Amino acid sequence: MSSPSPLAPVSAELNGISLSYTDVGSGPLVVMVMGTGSPGRVWHAHQRPALVNAGFRVVTFDNRGIAPTSECAEGFTIDDMVADKFDLIDHLGAGPAVVVGTSLGARIAQELTLARPDLVRGAVLLATYGRSTPMVTAFSNGERELYDQGIALPKDFYAAVTAHLNLSPHTLADDRGARDWLDIIGFGGASRSPGVRAQLHLHEREANRLPEYRAIDRPVLVVGFADDRTLPCFLAREVADAIPGARYEQVEQAGHWGYLEQPDQVNDLIIGFLRAVG
Repeated sequence: MSSPSPLAPVSAELNGISLSYTDVGSGPLVVMVMGTGSPGRVWHAHQRPALVNAGFRVVTFDNRGIAPTSECAEGFTIDDMVADKFDLIDHLGAGPAVVVGTSLGARIAQELTLARPDLVRGAVLLATYGRSTPMVTAFSNGERELYDQGIALPKDFYAAVTAHLNLSPHTLADDRGARDWLDIIGFGGASRSPGVRAQLHLHEREANRLPEYRAIDRPVLVVGFADDRTLPCFLAREVADAIPGARYEQVEQAGHWGYLEQPDQVNDLIIGFLRAVG
């Protein structure tokens, strides 16, 4: 019998759930945390290959709420998601890790670094935030209401709105590239699973955590995306300003999905930070 591919996901029973993850490469451990509604494999397009080639062990996973990890449709808290990462790093037996997160994943990384600094060598926070805004709250409320009322946006309109919120105008100015993105987004569809609805609930009453982040004492790199409409880059800069000694970098011509739009620049920033923290 052949052994499973090292690229294939495996599951572990952690923190009361089944968590699906991939573990590739060798060297210092990097754990990568995706944002709301996105599977861990999004990192595999650009970030995982670059980090593995640079000599790092890279673990990606599906957050609770994202199948095949337990969806936990009955609901959960940000603390549950943070505890999942505690247990995953313990399970891997290779910590402390550098934790890389984007959007909600960055918020999880911040909370993990604050709560369990013994498990974290450093953190890279992409498109992050420490508080909500009226616009962020309004969009989050709208997403939940669409799901709860059973409203499915027309495919083309859903793709256009999603592209507008997550991609840079510079990306969308290229007609061929814009059509490709619209096709990719439309193919994925507008449907939301019960697990993703449970993730959306996390955004309903998000507290301002910036004062607490002043207690973070690990090296931190915060990366803002200049054209981010979903979480504008001033929110990322606020996080960098709150964390003592944090470094802030801004990537131009990049929206909320800047790690997909400008992968070389984002990868260079991540790898440079990883090498600096050892």
